[in-house]
Amino acid sequence: MADLKNFVSDTATSFLNEFFAPLKDDNGVALPSRYEVMFFVPTGTRGSAGNTLNTFAGLINDVTEAKPRDVSLQCNKVEFPGLNIDSTPDTNLYGPTKEVMNGFTYGDITASFYMSESYKEKQFFERWQKLAFNPNTWAMQYYDDYVGGMEIYSLDRSNARRYGVKLWECFPKTIASQSLDAQPTTTPQTVDITFSYRYWTNLTSEQDLPKPLLGTLQRVVANQVDKTIINNIPKVLRRLL
Repeated sequence: MADLKNFVSDTATSFLNEFFAPLKDDNGVALPSRYEVMFFVPTGTRGSAGNTLNTFAGLINDVTEAKPRDVSLQCNKVEFPGLNIDSTPDTNLYGPTKEVMNGFTYGDITASFYMSESYKEKQFFERWQKLAFNPNTWAMQYYDDYVGGMEIYSLDRSNARRYGVKLWECFPKTIASQSLDAQPTTTPQTVDITFSYRYWTNLTSEQDLPKPLLGTLQRVVANQVDKTIINNIPKVLRRLL
């Protein structure tokens, strides 16, 4: 009969050696406080006919405006996105049921940013959001007009990127409200931004995978057809659209 005492002791020793193994080489343990965020904003070059609001690319080149890199450096909290496998129970068998995959979904992520006194970081995302609609007519703009990209990296102690993901077709979905208080405080003002996106990929192992271009090509063709039709409509009637 096996000696249970020795078995438990051997198992615990083996577990501890495996647990501390990363600490003994150059990998170490990942720290959530070491990260980098990068934004790839819409270029504003595929706007709809007569759209003068899609000038985001020009605004970010203005020295008085917040640059994507400046905003990235003010990010004090961010999340790596998750992936949820959708499933349904398979009841076509005797005994316990099993879950069968039928799809997958990506959830939104939220990031927090410190505010300059001019609130230029918040204004950066306000301008990005306004690419999605016309504030004069409330008409929604084309999808390709307001989606960009976002990359999130985990850094090691030497600031080298060790893991990263890219969010494709990303845009700021929600700008959270901010509290103002007359009580004296030294806590910096922040704003929470919730980002929506189509999907994400692992930049380490999936960067060479083919991207789903069919949907994008269909949207581009449809947009070109819409633009051609709109351009042929007299300006007087175009205002009614």
